[in-house]
Amino acid sequence: MQSSPPHPPLDPLTTGAIVLAVAAVSSSAPLIAFATAPALAIAFWRNLIATGVIAPWSLVRRRAEFRILASDAGRREGWYCVLSGVALAAHFATWMPSAQLTSVAAATALGATQPVWQGLIARWQGRRLPRTVWVGIGIAVSGAVLASGADIAVSGRAFAGDLLAIAGAIFIAGYTALGERARATLSTTTYTTICYSVCAAVLLVVCLAGGVPLGGYDSDTWLVILALVAGAQLLGHSMFNYALRRVSATTVSVLILLEVPGAALLGWLWLGQFPQPLALSGLGVLLAGTVVVVLGGARAGRRPQPVPLPGEVGPPPPGRAGPPA
Repeated sequence: MQSSPPHPPLDPLTTGAIVLAVAAVSSSAPLIAFATAPALAIAFWRNLIATGVIAPWSLVRRRAEFRILASDAGRREGWYCVLSGVALAAHFATWMPSAQLTSVAAATALGATQPVWQGLIARWQGRRLPRTVWVGIGIAVSGAVLASGADIAVSGRAFAGDLLAIAGAIFIAGYTALGERARATLSTTTYTTICYSVCAAVLLVVCLAGGVPLGGYDSDTWLVILALVAGAQLLGHSMFNYALRRVSATTVSVLILLEVPGAALLGWLWLGQFPQPLALSGLGVLLAGTVVVVLGGARAGRRPQPVPLPGEVGPPPPGRAGPPA
């Protein structure tokens, strides 16, 4: 059995980066719930602005990669980037409205079930899942049913938000699976430039087709959009990626789940949202199951992988980060 590479001890800078990253991603759902603009419009602007920040650097420093993508040799990776952007748009189009329909805690927790759906996608791709992962999936699904059942008693609006949050988690799992394929040969900046720009283009079409207003907001809403770009979109996951130098990907995956209590605390203190006791119990069970899935998948990933036969394509490297909430 192969062992994970050793990591140096945590230093204050890495610890600070992790704390900052958790705080940044925890602010996403409360900010969306606070904003008065339509969720689809917020999703469009945060991706467009993020593209504007990343693209100049990428186009200057990664010109060779873009030339390869424009050729026949890079066509497959280019399509992976495009499809990943479409999946990301679907994630934002479902999860972000959920934060305005159900509680911040429920939207964040149900959206954090990405590892569960990631495991099912891996099984659909033909990869075997260890028994521990299946146990975790069962626990997480039971928790989601319990939490959503509690929201049915609250209102149909909250239950609809729960369903959208689950759909958002499924789409972000698809986005990650496609991104794994693209990231096998592409740098992060090239991949995110294409992915975010495609996502923004898809959301623009959806907003225009649906008559969603893209302007005329008050200054507080524009500040929320900028905070989402700087926080969850750029700063949060950038700090998690920095922390990967000193902590394992599995540890980072579990730490990202701290977004759920962080968002719930912000939703309570800032927006006055406090979930029902039964919903809180269900969210706790859901998070426990998700942790089991993450840890079980990590143990399976440390086992020696079979060498692909000639002409076969081996499995992509395991994903590292959670949803770009």
